Order: sequence, then C-alpha cells, then structure tokens
Amino acid sequence: MKITVCGAAGRMGQAILAIAKSDEDVEVVGALEHEGSRAIGTGEPIISSVNNLEKFLSETDALIDFTNTDSALKNLDIAKGCKIPVVIGTTGFNEEQKKRVAEISKSIPIVFSPNMSVGVNILFKLVEAVAKKIPDYDIEIVEVHHNKKKDSPSGTAAKLAEVAASSIGRDINDAGVYGRHSADALRKKDEIGVHSVRAGDIVGDHTVYFAGPGERIELTHRAHSRDTFAAGAVRAAKWVVGRKTGLYDMTDVLSLK
Repeated sequence: MKITVCGAAGRMGQAILAIAKSDEDVEVVGALEHEGSRAIGTGEPIISSVNNLEKFLSETDALIDFTNTDSALKNLDIAKGCKIPVVIGTTGFNEEQKKRVAEISKSIPIVFSPNMSVGVNILFKLVEAVAKKIPDYDIEIVEVHHNKKKDSPSGTAAKLAEVAASSIGRDINDAGVYGRHSADALRKKDEIGVHSVRAGDIVGDHTVYFAGPGERIELTHRAHSRDTFAAGAVRAAKWVVGRKTGLYDMTDVLSLK
C-alpha cells in the first residue's frame, strides 16, 4: 500500500515515517511539509512542498494528515478531488471545521480521530461504561502533554469529555468547564471539568476521575512513545482503503463498536 504523509517533519510525521519504513506492506510515496519549511529537500524519503500534494496523490492509496486545522482542510479538499481516502490525526478543529470534515466525508472515506492508539480508544469505551453506571458522580479530566503542544485541551481530552457528557445525557457545550480561576470557583453539580498541563517532553497522559461520597475511580492512559499513535495511523490507512465514503474513527478501525 502506498501512502503520503502531510506534516512529515513534525514529531508525529517523523514517527509515522519510521513505522511505515519498518512495514513491508507500506511504501511512502510522499512526505510533505508547508511551503518554506526548512525540512524541504531533506530526509529519507526526501521531504517536498505540500504545494505538490496533488501530484503525489496520483500515486497514493491513502493520505495521512498531522498538520494543523487550516492545512488539514485544504489537504482534504485536494484529496476529495483526487478521490483518495484520508486519515486525520490533526487536532484542534472547531465545530464549523468538524462540519466541513463531515461534509467532505460524503465524497471520500475519512478516518477522523483525536487519538490513534489502541489504549486510548479502549479508554473511550471504559469512560462511557463507567459514566452510565454512576451518573451522579463528579467527573473531572486532567491531560498532561509536552510544552510544545499548541491546542488546549488536547483533542483526546475533549473527546473524553464529550463521551462522558453524552453517556449521562448532558451536552458538553453546556457542562464543560475548562480550568478554574476565580474567587468563587465552587464546583457546580452538573460540571465536567477539563484541565491541561504543559511540561517538558511528556508524550501524553489522560486521567478521568469519577468521584463520589467516600470514593473515586481513576481511569488513566499514559503514552510512553509516539510510536503507538503512529502505528495506529498506519493501521487506519490500511483499513480505510477500499471503504465506502463516510466518516469513521478508530473504534471502527479497531472493531470496538
């Protein structure tokens, strides 16, 4: 299978290229970065400008995108024109941008997930199950990432909050509280707190707290390496080729639904 990677010089892009090189069933035909990137012309495979994306897609079975929201949407539009399936690991999309992704998925198959690891996607399912069993417990989410991460909260934490809220019949847009800084920050009963820590080179930790009278449950996932996300992205690329048009996530890829 032939893939093209957008965001090839980033942390995740480099991890994906390494995983792909070690997979005898995968060939990287395109490694792309934004125009003006100092990485262009370097690396193995040699990194090229994303301005040449359409040319590379003519030889590609699936596109993997780990860039930023604006770039990802531009790349999606090009993939749509070329009828190439896409795996999106980019995070930070707002609601309007998510709607645009969903609209494009009517023309091509897209795997869209804030986290490609097996463990995190099992965590989504565990949070759903626990929330349904103890809907009256307080729910708080803490995520910890490296100090270079731009979006906050992480896409994974946002998804965990959404899963928890929907599992107990709440709308995260109403229930979500993102950090607390106030002289009167008393927790309201229906809140779901989401808190971000940025420090050092931490790959990614997520903990969901369910706290009730006299006890609490903590569900935690800790990523030791970006390789787990990269392997999931390559796995998703293999899976999405030949699928019907539509919007999928990693629970589809991993058969967790």
